[in-house]
Amino acid sequence: MSTAKNKAALRRVYEEVFNRGNLAIIPELIAKDFVFDSPLGKYGGQDGFKQMVAATRAAFPDIHFKVDDMVAEGDRVAVCLTIGGTFKTKFGDFEPTGKPFKLRAAYFYRFKGGKEAEVVAVDPQALGRALGIPIPK
Repeated sequence: MSTAKNKAALRRVYEEVFNRGNLAIIPELIAKDFVFDSPLGKYGGQDGFKQMVAATRAAFPDIHFKVDDMVAEGDRVAVCLTIGGTFKTKFGDFEPTGKPFKLRAAYFYRFKGGKEAEVVAVDPQALGRALGIPIPK
């Protein structure tokens, strides 16, 4: 897959899946062996990705991801984002604060066959700091 197609697929993940909640397109964008190991849990496969998106959108119903910058080489894409929302319902083991947040975050992605296969957060503690909650390392 070309770097342009990988970047376009990742933009669709943010715009259509995270921002709009369209989980139906996950099979065309996310690899069956997808993996994301975060301080809030390990998510695997397309079902794990759906669970992660559903939990995120439930906890932060007004969440919005804005792609600020994106670069790609080979099967890798790096993204810098602005993420904002309000912590309305329980997220994992954390009780909601009701507070809005805004943060800048960066992630590295690996694609396989034009689908997102792996994601690594540059600063996995950023969300916890933005929410004022301690997220385990």
